[in-house]
This record gives sequence, C-alpha cells and structure tokens, in this order.
Amino acid sequence: MSRSLSSGLRSLQPAAFGAEPTGARWERIRKSPNFADGSFQNPEGARTRPDGSMVEFAKIYFRKEERVLRAPAGTVPVHATTLADLAKPPVSGLRITWMGHSSVLAEIDGVRVLFDPVWGERCSPFAFAGPKRLHPVPLPLAALGPVDVVVISHDHYDHLDMPTIKALAHTDTVFAVPLGVGAHLEHWGVPADRLRELDWHESTTVSGVTLTATPARHFCGRGMRNPQHTLWASWVAAGSEHRVYHSGDTGYFQGFKDIGAEHGPFDLTMIQIGAYSDFWPDIHMTPEEGMRAHLDLQGGPVSGPMLPIHWATFNLAPHAWTDPGEGTVTAARRAAARLALPRPGEPFEPSAASLPTEQWWRPAAAVPKGGWPVAEAAGAPEVVVAG
Repeated sequence: MSRSLSSGLRSLQPAAFGAEPTGARWERIRKSPNFADGSFQNPEGARTRPDGSMVEFAKIYFRKEERVLRAPAGTVPVHATTLADLAKPPVSGLRITWMGHSSVLAEIDGVRVLFDPVWGERCSPFAFAGPKRLHPVPLPLAALGPVDVVVISHDHYDHLDMPTIKALAHTDTVFAVPLGVGAHLEHWGVPADRLRELDWHESTTVSGVTLTATPARHFCGRGMRNPQHTLWASWVAAGSEHRVYHSGDTGYFQGFKDIGAEHGPFDLTMIQIGAYSDFWPDIHMTPEEGMRAHLDLQGGPVSGPMLPIHWATFNLAPHAWTDPGEGTVTAARRAAARLALPRPGEPFEPSAASLPTEQWWRPAAAVPKGGWPVAEAAGAPEVVVAG
C-alpha cells in the first residue's frame, strides 16, 4: 500500500480507533516474553476468529425467535445508586458495585478501583451504530466520586470506552493497563505520568493497592487491521486486608490454577460468563467454564463469592440475554459455591452473611420455551426465584 493511500485511510478512522504503539512502547512490546512472530500470544492456543461459516452464524444470530430472546421484553431493574450511598465506608473494608457488563467499582481497604469503565451508550467506534445498552448506567460518571485507579483489561470497545476515558482523563486518577494499551489513552489525552502499563506478572502499587496483570486467553483490536499489538490481561487487586480478581475477557485455560496458587484465595472473583458461542469457543467462557475458573482460582468452593460479569448490558452473542445469569445460577448450585447477583448499580459487601441472590432479570425477560430452569441441587445457597 502506498504511503499516501495509507495516510488517507488513517484520516478516515474515527478517534475511537485509538493509536498504534510506537517508539519506546513498541520496543518494550517487542521484548516481551509474550510477544512472538509479530503479535502477542495466548498462554494456550486460541482461535480468535469465529469458527465455521459466517453464513451459518448469521442464520442463527438473525433468526426471529432467538432475536426476541436476546433483548429484554421489559425494563431491566437498575439500582438507584447515589453518591451518598458510596460515601459511607464499607463495614468490612471491601464493597463492590457492578455497574453492568464488566464495569465494576471495587472499594478495597479505603482505595477506589474502577475496572473496565464503559459509560457510553454503544460499545462501538460510532455513535450511530453498534451494540446499544440494554439498560442505562446506574449513575452518571460525574456522580461516582473520586477514583484512585482505573484498571483496563484490554482494548475492545465494550471494555475501553473513549468517551469515558476522556472524561476520567480530567481527574487525578491513575490508569493501570496492559502493555500497549497506553497508546490509546495517551492519544485521548491521558498524561503519560498517570499511566502504569504492565506485562503479564508485573505489578504496580497505587494508593496502597497492588495491581498485578495476570494472563488471560483472548485477543485485542480496535481498528480495521487488529495486528495484536496490545496485550489483554486479567487483574489481581490486593489491598492491606482484601484481594479481588477481575477476569477481563478470557476463554478457560489451566492458568487459572496458577493465578490462584500465586495470588489467591480471593475475597471475590469477578468472572466473565457472557457473550460465549460455539463459533468462538476459546476466547469467552460459558457459565460452566466461568464457575470452573472461579473454583480453580480459589482452590475449592469454600472461599469468597463469585460475581458474574460481562452480561446483561450489551447484546454481543447469539444466546438469550438471560442465559449467562441462569447458567451461572445452575453452575453455582452444582458446585455449592457462593454467588452474588446484584442488580446493576447495587452495592454489596462480599463478606456479608446475605448476598444479593434474586434472579432479577426474569421479570424483564421473555419466558423461554419450556419455562425457566428449576433448581437442581440440594444444599446449595438459596436463590430467590422471581417472576
């Protein structure tokens, strides 16, 4: 491609596409043990493009009966979180507020950590197209209050949202990101001195919380070429008394056991359980795989609870929007594992004797053919059936 044509194509790209790593950042990427043959590599081999015919995928995705189930039939209940709610310190020292999808505010021993904040209406480079929210954000970003550190798992649009980052760039927050992702943030106005850019197994400490980038099985990309030049990661956040794990996006892999052995057990795991498909089995987990990862990380079911993330906010896969929640409830019952099921915006403390466990999505959903699943394991934590 000629230099003039390449320059012309770049000029057509929206700012949301971000920027390619260059200079010292690129040199650091090239020296990474996780970078080979011109791209970042997964800890286990993974197919990062849909398997099978895209025609077959389209037939399933656009089939009327499935399309009806992929969006709420009613209003998704959102908890009306306020700044006053969040101003009260957590009794236990650890409080979690799931904002929807993979966006989570974790208040850890007095430090406020915001994972994968996406406040935009669409996870897309365009304001007029792309997956749109199934529910509003629980509260405006400006009402969230000060954030000590923003943690990004990878650069896909449903995890790295340019308008949200630009708004946070004007605050004093620090940004912890995987290697290469800092190029996007600098392009959007985040000062270099507020970036902590990590390779897998590297750590940084912000306001007393140690953040460690740990492996994940996924891929990256925001532009038209997606050359895999930015890393993806899961994250461990460890305060003086509490520690949590955020999976980012990932397929199941044996490395969860290693992460648990080195950094666990955790007071809470936040695990991706949505947007899975047989067309991309290696890069997103099913609810069953998510529960398996949770148990691997903890070394057994007697541990902190699991918070399902990466579901109920954007329509990103052929499955019904309620399937990840239903599947996770079933998997938790089988494993006798503790599960937190907050509404978007509902704060909870993982150590509390009573966790949010109502299946709040059912009243807002079309009832699936054959009805809702029935609890199948005795002795598991009680789950209140609504609807």
